[in-house]
Amino acid sequence: MQSSEKNDILLYQADDGQTRLKVHLEKESVWLTQAQLANLFAVKTPAVNKHLKKIFLSGELKEKAVISILETTAADGKNYKIRYYNLDAIIAVGYRVNSYQATRFRQWATQVLRDHLVKGYTIHEQRLREETDKLREMQQTVDLLARTLTTQELVTETGKDVLRVISDYAYALATLDRYDHGTLILGETTGTTLRVIDYEEGISLVKTMKGEFDGLFGIEKDQGFKSALGTIYQTFDGKELYPSVEEKAANLLYFVVKNHAFSDGNKRIAAALFIYFLAGNGILYRPDGSKRLADNALVALTLLIAESRPEEKETIVKVIVNLINRSND
Repeated sequence: MQSSEKNDILLYQADDGQTRLKVHLEKESVWLTQAQLANLFAVKTPAVNKHLKKIFLSGELKEKAVISILETTAADGKNYKIRYYNLDAIIAVGYRVNSYQATRFRQWATQVLRDHLVKGYTIHEQRLREETDKLREMQQTVDLLARTLTTQELVTETGKDVLRVISDYAYALATLDRYDHGTLILGETTGTTLRVIDYEEGISLVKTMKGEFDGLFGIEKDQGFKSALGTIYQTFDGKELYPSVEEKAANLLYFVVKNHAFSDGNKRIAAALFIYFLAGNGILYRPDGSKRLADNALVALTLLIAESRPEEKETIVKVIVNLINRSND
């Protein structure tokens, strides 16, 4: 006795090796036609029909509860509506005409339905877990917005810019969701890094900015700035952790803001270096000469990074990459 699943069709083979039936699996039961019942129990179709009528007349089973009308495509290409009978009806007939085959079929069907139920539960559990993760990501985004607006007391145009970026958050998350389900092909990211910025070049840029700001601006507290620049070029097993220019840029912005390597000016330095990096790799501007990522969006993203929690990093980086790519539209 064996089975092989193909969509909602199962193959049943009896012990004699001769009887083979294509069994429909639907509505948490297995289904056979009268002709298949006759074949299974080695009797004539009229005998099956007679027993079914007696079963329904006696009230043992309710006809509507055990019958399903299914469309079947015949060899001539036409569709025909055929009556199918579920496991309860199959066994009721079987015990009247061939109890051995009825018992064997019931054992097979019970195992099939149990396996189907477990498989269905597993798939449902996986989908529920995925949806929970997406919900958590959206909740993190909303929490981040609330913290940013509260902490920064953004009642000016900058606050509106943050709200616009949050709208783009929703766009980016929806884009990622469609990509995950194979309904969207994202535009290709820039794979080749044209300009590698090392610590010396990066700190030189910071020094050129010091003339515009007073006090403790640009004074390093630790090795966090050097670490941020080194991290975006890291490799593992011969492969880059951040293979595209967009991913490197997004992570560079995040790390410089969050590492707090300078006594003052971390967000300004991060934003300037982000622009410098994009320009050095030829993706700061669109073909028409306008910036891919508007200044107000960059300000809002920098503030969001500053107020974010570690577990929100992946979401933020995805959003930045998608915003850069979206600006190509």
